[in-house]
Amino acid sequence: MSLTDSFGRLHDNLRISVTDRCNIRCFYCMPEHDVEFVPRAEILSFEEIERFVRIAVRLGVRKLRLTGGEPLLRRDLDVLISKLSAIEGIEDIALTTNGVTLAELAKPLYDAGLRRINIHLDTLDRGRFRQITRRDDFDKVIAGIEACLNLGYEPVKINAVAVKGLVEPDIVPLARYGRERGVEIRYIEFMPLDAQNLWDRGRVLLQADMVRMLEDGIGPLEEIPDADPRAPASEYRFTDGVGRVGFISSVSRPFCLNCNRIRLTADGKLRYCLFALEETDVKTALRDGSGDEAVEELIRSSVEAKWLGHEINSAKFVAPPRPMYSIGG
Repeated sequence: MSLTDSFGRLHDNLRISVTDRCNIRCFYCMPEHDVEFVPRAEILSFEEIERFVRIAVRLGVRKLRLTGGEPLLRRDLDVLISKLSAIEGIEDIALTTNGVTLAELAKPLYDAGLRRINIHLDTLDRGRFRQITRRDDFDKVIAGIEACLNLGYEPVKINAVAVKGLVEPDIVPLARYGRERGVEIRYIEFMPLDAQNLWDRGRVLLQADMVRMLEDGIGPLEEIPDADPRAPASEYRFTDGVGRVGFISSVSRPFCLNCNRIRLTADGKLRYCLFALEETDVKTALRDGSGDEAVEELIRSSVEAKWLGHEINSAKFVAPPRPMYSIGG
């Protein structure tokens, strides 16, 4: 069995948000105060997530990524990872985190089977970190990265959101840090998913500009020719053989035609696109005694309804009603 949409795209990658709560307040994602979170009773249990994944695996899902909010705020997350790692057919489990509590949790997560991790860090400047996140947790994030490297996580990647007029001083230092520590830096173009409607195309630091900065500041880059065509990032390596960087360029180089991902929100809604305006309620079926076949049909119908792309670069684009922290990164 496989999950194929009307445009022939095969879906084998499921992103699961385990919470919408977060312990930092990045200005491009969340308000600093009065954030509305989903009531805890509405959040999927580990058993419900496990059941959903088992059904999705029967339809061809092979890769999982756990997100939030901040997923490490979900108590006993290592227990969920152990459950998911034991499901036959799952080939890969990854986690995206802001890293604030990672130093103490990296080992139990590793022992549970986690090996791939992406850590959000926009800057190596403590003051700018505080400006972006509105929290003073820079040292904790660095400690989390080092803990993962010491434990043998592979790969360790850093996700950096590129907001024009703010992070230009950080582009080259982050890449140098990645070259020194064996970490891949992934620069993410600022996307219209903030809770305060701050996004404007003029605030997007584009991939082409970042490539020029890196080549001027470090040295020539070459695009990796054999990269996975369905991966969201375009990947480059420095021609001196030291280090690589990636770019998730939803604005300047949309990758919709190769998309293989579906998303499950913390409150049990299935989304066929990060920018989708509609979503499918699967929580009700997971809780009302419906059989696996009913959940399977919901997954199939969601994928079959998937649009061609998000149209960020057209006048028809409409931002989704949910911000990023509520959807899942």
